[in-house]
Amino acid sequence: MIRLSDLIVPAFYAAHKDIKERKHTHYWFAGGRGSTKSSFISLEIVINVIKDPECNAICFRKVGKDIEESVYNQILWAIDILGVNDYFKAYKSPYRIIYKPTGQVIAFRGLDDATKTKSIKLKKGYYKISWFEELDEFSGPQEIRKAEQSVMRGGNQFIAFKSYNPPQNVNNWVNKEVIHERKDRLVTKNTYLDVPKDWLGEQFFIEAEFLKKFNELAYRHEYLGEITGTGGLIFNNVRDLRITDDMIAGFDNLREGIDWGFAADPFVWLKLHYDKTRRCVYIYDEEYRIQLTNPRAMELIKPRHQTWITADKQELKSIDEFDSNGFKITKAEQGPDSVRYGIKWLQQLAYIYIDKERCPHTFEEFSLYELEKNKNGEFKDKYPDKNNHCIDSTRYALEDDMNNNYVTAVSGLRL
Repeated sequence: MIRLSDLIVPAFYAAHKDIKERKHTHYWFAGGRGSTKSSFISLEIVINVIKDPECNAICFRKVGKDIEESVYNQILWAIDILGVNDYFKAYKSPYRIIYKPTGQVIAFRGLDDATKTKSIKLKKGYYKISWFEELDEFSGPQEIRKAEQSVMRGGNQFIAFKSYNPPQNVNNWVNKEVIHERKDRLVTKNTYLDVPKDWLGEQFFIEAEFLKKFNELAYRHEYLGEITGTGGLIFNNVRDLRITDDMIAGFDNLREGIDWGFAADPFVWLKLHYDKTRRCVYIYDEEYRIQLTNPRAMELIKPRHQTWITADKQELKSIDEFDSNGFKITKAEQGPDSVRYGIKWLQQLAYIYIDKERCPHTFEEFSLYELEKNKNGEFKDKYPDKNNHCIDSTRYALEDDMNNNYVTAVSGLRL
């Protein structure tokens, strides 16, 4: 008798149990080469089709011509290794695999023409399972949503698989999307090092070790699935931390900052604690909204306002309005070279702890803030003035703390 535990690596045991107990809807599997994530997903699809007579599945690739050599053959592999070939019939025009006892379908589509999903019809059951393979090849979350809206209907339980090697660029939409917490999503990451050597073959490990020796950065991205970035990541000291109510109750060195929104730019208010002794900042409250009026902003912030707010001085009228409504607020000095000085000061903190559940926009900005390159591929000698509203608010909040005790003279970027 075939046991699933003999076909999947222990790194996937918890995910299998989670799927079986219906704890989540969305399952994201990140990993480098040889992580066997696609093998695991294909096994789950075949098993669910066999066990649930209402379950159909659909597998997506960005480009239709890639279907046969990837998801289609992967499903055939799962059917074969499970020893159930006699129960399935495979077709290529269009690509589909039929479970013969009931007529359930495992369908395959390319999203080079996303409108194709609108014509998908079933004779029995519903598309319980969807799988987006090589997720980073798709154009963005809107394309994924459009496809899911076409297939996630008519049932009461869905399993949405996404598999990918995390893109190298931290600003890729996949890396940005996975930062945001979703209670109905489980993210699993593993590597070839979790896989028995005889499953992949000795040569696979030889190639991996060769690349590790001669190009470690490429090895870390291709085999370990790390987001290695372009080398221009500005804040390497950012950490995600669940900041509890008990921790907040003990914070005694609070700071607040405001970056005023204008047109499409967001209004940002942040609250944080600065631990001078350990040189750590804890950011645990944010208000981030576009086209937020001052009266509404004051209404939202007032119950959480505890200490002096340091705000962008470009909006003196807004500062006066907050002041006249009982807020403790002052303008930031923002002297010459204050942006560069402030960012370098933040860089040299031991850690910038951000609770990404409480402050998702702040965590995203700090985690994805990168130096830009010129046309020659060299890093520009200035920090980008975009996607930095939470960073600016943090600088304003900590302006009085920025002194020469913890920062070297600002004489250029340290890359």
